[in-house]
Order: sequence, then C-alpha cells, then structure tokens
Amino acid sequence: MRRPPGPRHHPAVAPLATLAAGLAAAVYLYGTDPHQSGHWLPRCPFNWLTGQLCPACGGTRLVYDLLHREFVRAFHENALLFVLLPFAGWALARWLLAGLRGRRWRLVLSARTQYALLGTALVFTVVRNLH
Repeated sequence: MRRPPGPRHHPAVAPLATLAAGLAAAVYLYGTDPHQSGHWLPRCPFNWLTGQLCPACGGTRLVYDLLHREFVRAFHENALLFVLLPFAGWALARWLLAGLRGRRWRLVLSARTQYALLGTALVFTVVRNLH
C-alpha cells in the first residue's frame, strides 16, 4: 500500500522555499550596495574570465536599484532582465498559487519560444559589449 506524500512532497514546498530564499536575498541586498566594493556578493564568472558582460550581468545591481525605487538606474543596469522581470514574477506567482491549491505547475515553453529567448539573450550580449 502506498503512503500519502509527506509535507516535504507537497506541491507548495518548492515555490514557498524559492520565495523565502528570494525574500532573504532581497533583505540582504537592500542593505548591501553592489555598486560599491567590499561586499560578499560574487563577481560574474563569465565577466571575470572574459572581461565581457553576460546576459545576466547587472542583475544584482538591478534588483538593488529596484528595491530602492531607482527604476531608470535599474533599467540601465540590465534592460533585458528589467523587461523580463514582470514575466518572472507572474511565473513565480502562478507556481506558488498552484502549489497552495495542491497542484503541481511547471512552466512549459515551446521550442520556438526557447530559441527566441536564447537568440534575444545572444543579441543583447553582443550589443551591450560593443563599446
């Protein structure tokens, strides 16, 4: 006979843990200015190795600026992530609500959408590194 799933297997565990980790990171980041040196935030490995900006470079500074309501500055840190952030928020909310209702939800992107996102990230990376 199969036992019912325990609390660790409830569909809400993963989205709640993700939300809690994100909130903890936001609390830390609120008081830690990534624009200044002397913090524990890691440097982007791609940038460290190549000296170029990856598609996510500036994401930490973007979140810091958003937390401090510096929207224009946040956009200038990483325009692509700034534009995609509402979609990420929607996906997290959808995942969380499904989990709280006892259902599992997974974001499914078509191959065309995946290629479009990858192509956009590549073009964005090339364009932002042209000085």
